[in-house]
Amino acid sequence: MSIGEDEWARERAGFGQDGDHPPGQLTRQFADLTRTLLDVTPTVGGVLRLVVGAASAIVPDADLVSVTLREPDGTFHTPVETDPVAVRLDQVQYDHGEGPCVESARPDGPAIGRSQDLAHDPRWPSFGPAAAGYGYHSVLATSLFPDARPARRTGALNIYSSRRGAFDGPAVDLALLLATHASLALAHTEAVAAAELEAAHLRRAVDGRDVIGQAKGILMQRRGISADEAFDVLRRASQDLNVKLADVARALAARPTEVDLPMVER
Repeated sequence: MSIGEDEWARERAGFGQDGDHPPGQLTRQFADLTRTLLDVTPTVGGVLRLVVGAASAIVPDADLVSVTLREPDGTFHTPVETDPVAVRLDQVQYDHGEGPCVESARPDGPAIGRSQDLAHDPRWPSFGPAAAGYGYHSVLATSLFPDARPARRTGALNIYSSRRGAFDGPAVDLALLLATHASLALAHTEAVAAAELEAAHLRRAVDGRDVIGQAKGILMQRRGISADEAFDVLRRASQDLNVKLADVARALAARPTEVDLPMVER
């Protein structure tokens, strides 16, 4: 089973046959996808795998699906795909700087890139014949992270088909919906990750202040010195030992009878 499709395996029958998707069921499936993206897949990789699997399951004639990510330095890579051939097709575009995937992945690129006859598409003289040579004649790419500000990672959802004329209007609509869901979920995931990182930094900062306070108290009691003088002792030990001040304080607080720090001359 393709990457991510396991999340959709129990639901695929609800989409009907041959692209005939009852609108009510499709709406419910996208609602379920939204909940899953926001509640069950807290990592960027998890979001991308689920969306790639969903695209493979619901977009008619989707034979290969991948995601292109463009880093802030302008380099491209494919972190998730349903088949290694998709990576090769993506790489042809990266190498030649042409094709709907790289164009849609650029910050100023189009929201949609599509070709229904790659072998004869004059826009991509290197990529088109190469894709046709692999047996894939249609492609549809939709941008991820549209209008990302400031400059950061952007990307595209890429769908390949072996059939000419594969991706009509309904297929484009489905791909755009999936790309929108993916973009929102990725933004949510990054926001959660940033919040967790900030909370971790805050916890470390609070813990550091607490242990420094403990170490100062130990020195003040042991040596009969002021709080400022105790801090100077810790600071000088940190400099002399080339160790973070909080780590010096932590060692003293953990072994107050074993660790002895030199006095600071005034």
